[in-house]
Order: sequence, then structure tokens, then C-alpha cells
Amino acid sequence: MSDTVLSQFKQTVKEEKKETGRKLKVGIIGTGWIAESHVECYKQMPDVEIVAGADLIPGKAERFFKRYGLENVRCYPSHKEMLDAEELDAVSVCTYNRQHAAPTIYALEKGVNVLLEKPMCVTTEEAVEIMRAEKKSGKILSIGFQPRMDNNMKMIKKIVDSGELGKVYYIQTGGGRRRGIPGSTFIEDRTAGIGAMGDIGCYSLDMVLNAVGYPKPLTASGYISNYFGTSPLYNGADSKRFDVEDFAAAFVRLEGDIVLDFRISWAMHLDTPGDTVILGTRGALRIPSTECWNGSVGGPMILYHDLAGERVETEIPLCPPVPHGLFYNKIRSFLDVVKFGGKAPVPTSQILYNQAIIDAIVKSAKLGHEIEIEIPEI
Repeated sequence: MSDTVLSQFKQTVKEEKKETGRKLKVGIIGTGWIAESHVECYKQMPDVEIVAGADLIPGKAERFFKRYGLENVRCYPSHKEMLDAEELDAVSVCTYNRQHAAPTIYALEKGVNVLLEKPMCVTTEEAVEIMRAEKKSGKILSIGFQPRMDNNMKMIKKIVDSGELGKVYYIQTGGGRRRGIPGSTFIEDRTAGIGAMGDIGCYSLDMVLNAVGYPKPLTASGYISNYFGTSPLYNGADSKRFDVEDFAAAFVRLEGDIVLDFRISWAMHLDTPGDTVILGTRGALRIPSTECWNGSVGGPMILYHDLAGERVETEIPLCPPVPHGLFYNKIRSFLDVVKFGGKAPVPTSQILYNQAIIDAIVKSAKLGHEIEIEIPEI
């Protein structure tokens, strides 16, 4: 192990911002299971008051907030009625994928800051419309990628930024689950729009794209399948309504002469399709995969490089977990920008490229050949 190399990547601690005393008024749009994590985190924050919620299913929002002991939350049957009636500082958009765009755009038009759960949406066109509304509103819009808060994820970017790898030219990434098909709204096109890519694939893409500075995607040759999700043997009764992908693979060309080799899965006969690998002209980084893509890394990373003319491997120790957990820090970082100013922790300008890649994989797979990735001007 090279202590000289490791010393470049020491962690720094940032000073916390001081509280101003005013409580932020927050609303929740969509009260499904992901909203549970939002509410649990908001309840830990003394500067936040959850005042409103909306859900299309009659009585669902009322039952949801009552379960969390929030008896005074005003509930509405739609995001429009809530946003028309309430004066809010921020909303969490926790709807199913195909309903991400509409409430986000409407909230921005109403002058409300938005924390939008991942994936950003379903199509590139929706992402562009969201960004146009964001630009016009001047409000904060951050996308819910809590792995960004993980110290190991920050370390990956720090290693790339240090120049230790030289020019990055090839990335292999992905992951998934041997068996891990969800249910609910995740598995139908009418609600989810995309399957494994929208659930966990967007995280894997963000890990490497963020590390290399989010270069613009140029072309994609994609493949998708759903052999496991549509099989009663592997997915029981849910197989009858399963019509999204449970596996995806793609070869994506990025600006800067970088190639991205990507695959993701909800179900397969392997425990993993492989570790993440970033190859550069001066070194390479291996990032161990996890058993079930959980927002971190599967073990110490290995930096392969030359030192004094010899081939060496430097083990990068795992970083300590962040206090309060990744989800809490995702929400806290968003609220701190709302309160104190600054830029969105996970900006749409980056996640637009993430969304465009996923959309292009779907389109390419349907056409059966490589396609150019076209992203309209914002």
C-alpha cells in the first residue's frame, strides 16, 4: 500500500450551517412507501413542519400521516389542489415515475422548491420540460440520489479528480440483484414507465458519470428484457401485470472519447454482473459491487497503477458512514440550500444526461440498433 497515494484522499469535515429559527413549511406529493422515508427524516428536523400532503387515492394521505402521528396535516386529492391552497417552502415529489413531471412542473410554477425522487422522470422530453420550468421559476430543484451523500461515492470522484487515473477512456458499471423484483407500481408501464433502470440503474449510472464530470452522452446501443418478471416461476401472480424491463445492458459513447459499458438487473442467475471498473491512461480503479445495489460500495476499492516503474495496487479503505444516514443527508442538503442559498445538491443539468441514457437504451432496444442521443436545448 502506498501511504503517499492514500494521503491525497483524506476526508474533510464541513462546518454545519447555523439554524435561522424559522420553520420550513413542507408538503408531500404522493404517500406511497418512499414517502415514508421522507416523513421519517423530516420529523427529525426541528426546522421543518409538514403541513400538507396529496394523494390521488381517497383517504390514503389521511391514513398515512395519522400513522406517523401527524394529525394536523391538511390533505388534498391532487397536487394542484394542494399547491393552489397552500403557501409552501418546499415539496417532496414521491409519486410513481410517470407522475414525476406534472407535479414538479406545477410546483415550480407556483414558486415552490422541489425535492424530486429518482428517477427524474421517464423520457428525455419530460426531463427537458421539467428543466425549462425550473429555469423559469428560479427555484431549487434537486433530484433524490442519496448515494451522492455516501463518503465512498465522494471518494470515487476525488480519486478521478486527482488525476491518479490519467485520462479516463472506459467505464464498466452496473450491478443488480440475483432475485429482487419489487411489486406495487414499479412493475407496470402505465405507472413506472421503466423498470430496473429507473429503480437502481440510475444510481449506478450516477456513480460513474458524476465521478467523471457528467460528460454528454452521444450514442447508445441498448438491450432490455423481462424474462424473470413475466415468469410465474420467478414472479408469481405479479408476472401477469409485469411489462417493464428487469434487465438492461448498453454500450454508450460519451463526449471526451469515453465508452460506458452498462448492465443492471432485478433478477438473474448471478449474484452480480461484475464490479465497476474505471480505466484510465495512468491507472485503473475497481469498485466492488454490492449484493443488492444499496447506494455504497461492496468493499475496499483497489487502485491499480505504476509506482517507480513497478506495477502496484493500493487499497482504498472504506470511508466511515455519514451521520444520520444517506437519506437524511439527501433531504438536509436540499433544505440547507433552500434556507441559506446555493446550488441544488444533485442538479438537473447532470441528471438530464442520466435520464437521456436510460431513455436511449429503451429506444435503441426497441429499434434493434445503435441510436444517436439527442437532447433539446433548455
